[in-house]
Amino acid sequence: MAVRLEKLKELQGEGVDPYGGRFERTHTTTAVHRHFEELEGQEIALAGRIMAIRGHGKASFADLQDRDGRLQLYVRIDNVGAETYGLFRRLDIGDIIGVKGRVFRTHRGEISLEVYQLTLLCKSLRPLPEKWHGLKDVDLRYRQRYLDLIVNPEVKQVFIIRAKVLRAVRSFLDGRGFLEVETPSMHTIPGGAAARPFITHHNALDIDLYLRIALELHLKRLLVGGLEKVYEMGRIFRNEGISTKHNPEFTMIELYQAYADYEDMMNLLEEMVAYVAREAVGSTTVTYQGEELDLTPPWPRLTMFAAIEKYTGIDFSLITTREEAGRAAAELGVEIEPGMDWGKIVNEVFETKVEPHLKQPTFILDYPVAISPLAKRKKENPELTYRFEAFIAGRELANAFSELNDPLDQRRRFELQMAARAAGDEEAHMLDEDFLRALEYGMPPAGGMGIGIDRLVMILTDATSIRDVILFPTMRPREE
Repeated sequence: MAVRLEKLKELQGEGVDPYGGRFERTHTTTAVHRHFEELEGQEIALAGRIMAIRGHGKASFADLQDRDGRLQLYVRIDNVGAETYGLFRRLDIGDIIGVKGRVFRTHRGEISLEVYQLTLLCKSLRPLPEKWHGLKDVDLRYRQRYLDLIVNPEVKQVFIIRAKVLRAVRSFLDGRGFLEVETPSMHTIPGGAAARPFITHHNALDIDLYLRIALELHLKRLLVGGLEKVYEMGRIFRNEGISTKHNPEFTMIELYQAYADYEDMMNLLEEMVAYVAREAVGSTTVTYQGEELDLTPPWPRLTMFAAIEKYTGIDFSLITTREEAGRAAAELGVEIEPGMDWGKIVNEVFETKVEPHLKQPTFILDYPVAISPLAKRKKENPELTYRFEAFIAGRELANAFSELNDPLDQRRRFELQMAARAAGDEEAHMLDEDFLRALEYGMPPAGGMGIGIDRLVMILTDATSIRDVILFPTMRPREE
């Protein structure tokens, strides 16, 4: 840095602006490679960061990197003049420049730009990390994503694919008549999911507010109001642990369709995921951690009981009491907490013994009512609900219901959740009187679904950690 700061002073002393202004470029590096036959011999303008400098004497080479890729520059004193060539020779790796010149191919066959004009646009004061050491530090990559993006081109591609995923999801839903809406990020009552919220304080109103843990309850209010097909894609905040599967701040889409049910949501999800995969990566067949996944509809459908029996041999549909369920879990080596009821024990067995096996896209149906306080009960078995979760690569991708629209049943379930909360369950739902009031005006039968966007991007980019698909994941501050 000391050497670079000295160069900065020298340049400023010579009247060179080290932090230039607007530069109009005509092409990207990738465009030059793709359309070389058309561009050969043409004069173009490029801008980007210098990633390598080599050569000596009166001619030198450099590698210019922009968002899309790299291109070799050929800089000769006869073309740019002694003053500009002197400036170029004092540039460092990491400096950002604009160049104009002629597209050509070297004797060795490398597509290049013969530079005629060069402008310094930004002097880099910090050297980039040494290629084979600094960028292998995962902690550094997440904390200083800007360095990760500069030095690891494949990382940049992950976030280009992420942008394509978001665009494709919106295109799919817009094409089916859904309306994109925006609802508050701060709630007076955190609802719609079993999760611990972040708490903040509004000074003017002198009240505590919660960062939203789900989008559900506001979107259902819109169904009451007559917006029959709505969705929202946005940030969700849950005050939970950090792992390869979880980040406290993540992106979810929730959608709700009046006069539909969870069967409609299953059909919609498998069609949407296939569409998004084609748009984002060009295929419905992707490789995730060495295993080929086929996202093509239809996906297999199993009840939770059938899935547990398939992988453990125990039929929980015949187990009706908490005590029996506890003994069965113990036989399987599944640890349960004292406060867990029958439904939570069944779910714990499922998550421990079944989820890791669900590699190919699979729907798991009919969850216990105890862990599904917002889903409609099954008519043939009121202890279960019309709910499914979709799994890919052993991870939950989506959660959906035939939505509960009976305000009296919903109130009873909220009251049970409040009792659990009073008993120490910090993730249990709070009672939301305004939501109940909305239901009392009448909400049409509906299907609703939440989809983890980050996990979908992980599958499509072969990422092992959610941090790999979030530009700036949450990290513990590090002392400098």
